Order: sequence, then C-alpha cells, then structure tokens
Amino acid sequence: MIANIKNMDINYIQYGKGDKNIVLLHGWGQNIEMMDPIGKKLEKYATITIIDLPGHGESDEPKEELTIYDYCDVVKALLDKLKIKKPIIIGHSFGGRIAIIYGSKYETEKLVLLGAPCIRKEVKESAKVKVLKGLKKVPGLNKLEGFAKKHIGSTDYRNASVMMRKILVNTVNEDLSSCARQVKCPTLLIWGDNDTEAPLEDAKELEKIMKDAGLVVYEGGTHYTYIEFINPVCNVIKTFI
Repeated sequence: MIANIKNMDINYIQYGKGDKNIVLLHGWGQNIEMMDPIGKKLEKYATITIIDLPGHGESDEPKEELTIYDYCDVVKALLDKLKIKKPIIIGHSFGGRIAIIYGSKYETEKLVLLGAPCIRKEVKESAKVKVLKGLKKVPGLNKLEGFAKKHIGSTDYRNASVMMRKILVNTVNEDLSSCARQVKCPTLLIWGDNDTEAPLEDAKELEKIMKDAGLVVYEGGTHYTYIEFINPVCNVIKTFI
C-alpha cells in the first residue's frame, strides 16, 4: 500500500488483528521484508504495520537531506493518516533510533529497541578517516576524495545514493541520549552480546538513562539478534506487550 506523506510515496503493509497497534521500523539499507518475520509472529495479538522508510524498499527517496527527526515526522504523519494512536513501536538499529525520538515526542504505548545505537561517543579517527582528510590537503589528489569515500567507506555508505549518503552522515552523527531520557513509556531493549554496530555497553547505559527500561541480552547474538533468535525474541516481546 502507498500513502503520500510530505510529497513522498511511502510504502507500507498492514495485517493482523486486535486493538493494539504494532508498528515495525527497519534498519538502514533494509526494508519491510526484514521486519516481516516479527510481524508474522505477532499478528495474532495486534494489527501490524510495517513501513518502508524513505529511500528504502519501495518508498520514494527524499529530494532533500532529511534528519533523523524528519524521519520520525514522516512516521508520525503516516500513522496519523492511518488513524493509529499510541502505537507499540518495534525498531531495529536505525528504526530503533527513530522509535526513540517518536517515544520522546508523541504518545506511545511501549517501545521495543533491537540493537538501536543511541549514544554517540568520541572515538579515535580510523585509518580510512585519516586517508580522507589527507586527500583534502594534497593538491591535485583532493579530486580523489569522492572515489575514496565510495571505496573505503562503510558498506552502508558505499551502497547508498548521493542523497542517501548525505542523510546517512546526518543521522549516524546524532546523539539521542537526551531523547532517550524523555521517553516515558515502558521500553524493552533486546541486544546480542556480539553486536559490533551497537555495542552492549551502550545498551547498558541506555537502560540506565531511560525512565522505565529493561534489557534482555542473547549470548552469541549479533546486530541481527532478532533474526538469529526469532522465536525466543518474539516470546519475550509477546510477554512485554
């Protein structure tokens, strides 16, 4: 199904039944299909809505640089159009970051965050960052900066269009600690102890700063713990909701 939101066609699917509304938000570079396994497990207990975020799946790519707060506003506008109030939002990674902002601004029944990096810490420059800075300084070689970004940047960065690369840079650099502190609804954090994209230490800190949060850790789980442990994860979510 398609809804026009802020001059973009946003793709979404709905199924299931029940008075509760569960909204599923995927990670960066993903789409509806990545969250569908959770939706199928929970459709007996709630109406499921899964969204292709702008620039992903079958949704339009933004024509201007969006911030992560803009993404949240797109989700809110779509849910308003669908007459969904006080949703339960389940977000993985980038989708979890959007969920945190949503929960800090709008009425939300519950949040489930799956490996959602929220706290940004100062880190030492990586070798590839040093290379990019060096290319800017060398006469004649600064023309190679774009080539270098494309070939030595992160996989998400390399796979993205020019516009989506700009948006990715905007969103990954945003620390959402203040938003997390403003979330009032109960929040379930589900993490893998081998998550290298969103380290477990960040999840523990997130649990501390949120008003009503609990952390469930899966031994051996990666950034995709919710897929690797789909049955136990969904059982925990069922109990939580």
